[in-house]
Amino acid sequence: MSADDSFRPGSAAGPGDTPRGPRLLDCVRHTARARHLAASTEKAYVHWAKRYVLFHRKRHPLEMGEREVNEFLTHLAVNAHVAASTQNQALAGLLFLYDDVLGRPLDRLTGVVRAKRPTRLPTVLTVDEVRAVLKCLSDDRWLVGMLLYGGGLRLLEALRLRVKDVDLDRAEMTIREAKGNKDRITLLPECVRKPLARHLERQRRIHAVEVGEGRGRVALPHAYARKNPGAETAWAWQWVFPSPQYYRDRETGVSYRHHLHESVMQRSVREAVLRSGITKRATSHTFRHSFATHLLQEGYDIRTVQDLLGHLDVKTTMIYTHVLNRGGKGVRSPADRLGGDP
Repeated sequence: MSADDSFRPGSAAGPGDTPRGPRLLDCVRHTARARHLAASTEKAYVHWAKRYVLFHRKRHPLEMGEREVNEFLTHLAVNAHVAASTQNQALAGLLFLYDDVLGRPLDRLTGVVRAKRPTRLPTVLTVDEVRAVLKCLSDDRWLVGMLLYGGGLRLLEALRLRVKDVDLDRAEMTIREAKGNKDRITLLPECVRKPLARHLERQRRIHAVEVGEGRGRVALPHAYARKNPGAETAWAWQWVFPSPQYYRDRETGVSYRHHLHESVMQRSVREAVLRSGITKRATSHTFRHSFATHLLQEGYDIRTVQDLLGHLDVKTTMIYTHVLNRGGKGVRSPADRLGGDP
């Protein structure tokens, strides 16, 4: 039993949370899974529920309310010096705890000291720099990098692609349940169609062998597996970029193949940036920033770029217009009037 599993706040018990009933963190996990939240979101919400209760000396959340939430969030900003994004995540976790898990929504939160959000422009590579980094990637890592840059994908969006989401004939990709839980369609670069088709054919042959051996299963979203027996081994549902290893489901004991882990690609990009000699602080997400900036530089309108990126608010996309104007683009420096060499 893990430390999380043995965690129980105070002696107070909420509905269904008697000494023999579910523990608080188990309730958070169960509710998160019932809402089909991502595993990373579930983990974060469990983390913040635990920290909140421990901060208030293991008092049960039902004994507390807006004042205690304010105190905790202010503590994070003033004493723990967390980033604004971290404080926002903590707030989201506590709202989920009270609204969804405990069924007692909080009233308006006022007086919270907010962590300051630094104003940072995204790192953008030039076309030549993108080419240099991609040359230092190989095989499926190169393909992932091309989709990140060529389609403006987030890393996990690329790694979670299934075969059915890639339309080689129409040169487009469907991104399922992206940020904001919305689907979108983005472009598949023409230059990637043939190498991606060869990659998929290799994976299809490997998959056929594994199915013949009684393997070849992938986890399916929500209750789809129960509604469609056999879909777990269907080629259309397989990952475009599968992990070489299987994992065993703790509840059923069934082995599934996962997609390539994000840390593998993050490490590959980090090493590629070093080998390319580029001094910018570039990551896998830099490909997405570069995709958006280069489209705007080529004259595409911001609404088109917004749709391709999957931004809910055009204000998020507007950050790339600031990148375009960085460095005085279109402005002549007064120093140029002084002449050239000394």
